[in-house]
Amino acid sequence: MVQPWRKQPAQVSVAFASFKATAEGAHRITTSPAFRYAKEPENPSKCSKARGSDLRVHYKNTRETAMAIRGKTLIAAKQHLGAVLERKRCIPFRRHVTHCGRTGQAKQENMPNGTGRWPVKSVEFILNLLKNAESNAEVKGLDVDNLVVEQIQVNRAMRQRRRTYRAHGRVNPYMSSPCHIELTLVEKDSAVKAEADDKPRKLSKKSLAIKLRSGSKSA
Repeated sequence: MVQPWRKQPAQVSVAFASFKATAEGAHRITTSPAFRYAKEPENPSKCSKARGSDLRVHYKNTRETAMAIRGKTLIAAKQHLGAVLERKRCIPFRRHVTHCGRTGQAKQENMPNGTGRWPVKSVEFILNLLKNAESNAEVKGLDVDNLVVEQIQVNRAMRQRRRTYRAHGRVNPYMSSPCHIELTLVEKDSAVKAEADDKPRKLSKKSLAIKLRSGSKSA
């Protein structure tokens, strides 16, 4: 039984969070948490974003797929993922390698131990997000050919619960591992060719001594 002279701190805090006293009277405050990306680009006008929440796709496979295309251009990333669907290239597994098979295609992805897979469902989800971000870039007037996957991140989502029935009347959990995916495409400036420099390069003392010992002329 709650004593009448005792205050309930939880109820008091909720009351103060829900109402605000003003000169006109008390009114209810409705606040919705704004979603923020993990990393904001330096120039927001030169980027496009896409994200998906609570996607029914396995976290570990999706994380490795995202790491395989990070830093690539949009065209190269789509070509890589398309080749994975055709089983011509693989996704190298670098972190979640427990019970992961080995394939010769992993050597093409600079994976010495050869661990790689073809996670079709993860590839399809990330391809859809890339197409979404590409459409957003076209709306903003960005050059699609110069877009680079600067940031892509996969986070674990709340696991969804099911059950599986075992022998002797037992029930075991049968959990899924969904994930959140967010990515940012940034338009990079086209590379400018450096002008030819005819000035003689200044050598260090060590390089000069090596040249003198070898008998070549000093620069």
